Amino acid sequence: MKGIFVTGIGTDVGKTIVSAILTEVLEADYWKPIQAGDLENTDSMKVQSWISNAKTHIHPEAYRLRTPMSPHAAAGIDGVEIDIHQINLVTTDNFLVVEGAGGLLVPLNNKDCIIDLIQYLQLPVVLVSKHYLGSINHTLLSIEALQHRNIPIAGLIFNGETHPENERIIEQKTKLKILFKLQSLTNLDKVTIKDIAKKVKPLVQSLHSIDM
Repeated sequence: MKGIFVTGIGTDVGKTIVSAILTEVLEADYWKPIQAGDLENTDSMKVQSWISNAKTHIHPEAYRLRTPMSPHAAAGIDGVEIDIHQINLVTTDNFLVVEGAGGLLVPLNNKDCIIDLIQYLQLPVVLVSKHYLGSINHTLLSIEALQHRNIPIAGLIFNGETHPENERIIEQKTKLKILFKLQSLTNLDKVTIKDIAKKVKPLVQSLHSIDM
């Protein structure tokens, strides 16, 4: 089985939208191991409502937490402790898109963060960056943290308002592949996601050949 882990430089940078697009393009399975809050409209539900292909299977979360907080805090409220060694890769013959929660150093318990889960699952990363004041710093710090752990980075995706200078300096400093750039979306539905997927398909098809 092959797959990727979609993470971001922070919260609300567009990981779920990007995950839906990649799931649609690659006709992949989708899995969000940890959902904190919004259990009536989870990220898994959103992805399911946005994709059109018949091949994708949405796998159930390992942890469903009631409170929209950092996973470690939400788990504490629910009286559970997240154990990354109990979050094993789902079984599938399909390519797998895994979506994280928040950024790399979001705590899952008193010891582990999202980056530890990525390392445990042994998946290459697609990093989502969004332009805002300070995003260069957050992007470069995220990349440095991944590289320090020797976690492969399959590429970057820029989401939101275009900022050519931010993109240039990040690409120049990291030498990483920019998979595609995604403009801010106001209408999210199957038609929108399918249309974007068609446009970016030539740019992300290489993800299928990534060695895990």
